[in-house]
Amino acid sequence: MNAQTAPLETPEALVESLARKGRDAQRVLAGMSDADKTAALVAAAAALRADEKAILAANARDLAAGEANGLTNAMLDRLKLDPARLAGIADAVEQVARLKDPVGQVIDSSERPNGLRLSRVRVPIGLIGIIYESRPNVTADAAALCVRAGNAALLRGGSEAVHSNRAIEAAMARGLASAGVPEGAVQLVPTQDRAVVGAMLTAAGLIDMIVPRGGKSLVARVQADARVPVLAHLDGICHTYIHSAADPAMATALALNAKMRRTGICGATETLLLDAQFPASHDVVSALLDSGCELRGDARARALDPRILPASANDWDTEYLDAILSVAVVDGLDAALAHIARHSSHHTDAIVTGDDAAAERFLNEVDSAIVMVNASTQFADGGEFGLGAEIGIATGRLHARGPVALEGLTTYKWQVRGSGQTRP
Repeated sequence: MNAQTAPLETPEALVESLARKGRDAQRVLAGMSDADKTAALVAAAAALRADEKAILAANARDLAAGEANGLTNAMLDRLKLDPARLAGIADAVEQVARLKDPVGQVIDSSERPNGLRLSRVRVPIGLIGIIYESRPNVTADAAALCVRAGNAALLRGGSEAVHSNRAIEAAMARGLASAGVPEGAVQLVPTQDRAVVGAMLTAAGLIDMIVPRGGKSLVARVQADARVPVLAHLDGICHTYIHSAADPAMATALALNAKMRRTGICGATETLLLDAQFPASHDVVSALLDSGCELRGDARARALDPRILPASANDWDTEYLDAILSVAVVDGLDAALAHIARHSSHHTDAIVTGDDAAAERFLNEVDSAIVMVNASTQFADGGEFGLGAEIGIATGRLHARGPVALEGLTTYKWQVRGSGQTRP
């Protein structure tokens, strides 16, 4: 699917060539049956397993270059593949293959008084451009999700994972082609020239949607420069609010898990709000500090434990992606809601409470893509929602919100069936 050729004369010409090839392939892919797409993705997963040696060798080259270039341990961990991780990538492709095909699903239908029968039917979006950084698994996840939903994919991975991405794409290309998926349905941009990103962002009429996956600077650039619709989130500034009626043991367990299970994911809690009437706040902050988490708090939070550092004004708007947590004491649910409205990035926010009325009010009034009661924010994940692999988590208000999986990669069209009606 990736023609490993030299770039054309300009980035714009290269993107146009790839996009037209992808659009041609997408028209064929959109007409493939559920069974054919399933078989193609199963074949792609098998090809990933068969190419394990080549993929891991390519990944070793990327890791060596990353270490030489001073990548952080966290970045190197995201980049690293081993047999277990590669098997997990192949398994995820197979899981997508077995998900229910959204294409052709009737969303709703009705009949007008004049006898016209209307229905809304899910259809592919078209050609989706995906711009991502150092996680090579995104190459396989994005390709699988796009193909399953009848879309073509134009992938532009980060330079840190260039060899890994090419090896993964080559394996998937062979598997997909063996099952009849047209060449061009999945393409990896064959150059790391950064100007290609700009060309993708301005390819209106050729690329139907852009999905960025990466750090804040990448997503901010995409949202600022794109002339193509973007499906993205900018930050994961997630809150956990411990209400006055929270069970102390549950509150401690959830706060620890929401922050410390994996600190570098977008669903990690970055701000903890403690109700002034909650009786066990000291126990919660002590458990976090003892686990190795740095706490930065307001004056009332700092009074709970001398180990808590003073928070700056910027801390309430910071996605740490590290073992750092900002902590504030608030005077009840109204104050918690106000803090979240002011500082949340509308990704995921949670309340811990035994008060059903408080829980329902929180669910109804917090305007985030995911709102939780008595659960860790780390559940903000397409797999945990039963959606299979995800392309990302969207925090906007249009098209799709929360984990974006197959349905989020479709749109719909109206089908109207008449029997000769004319409009008076």
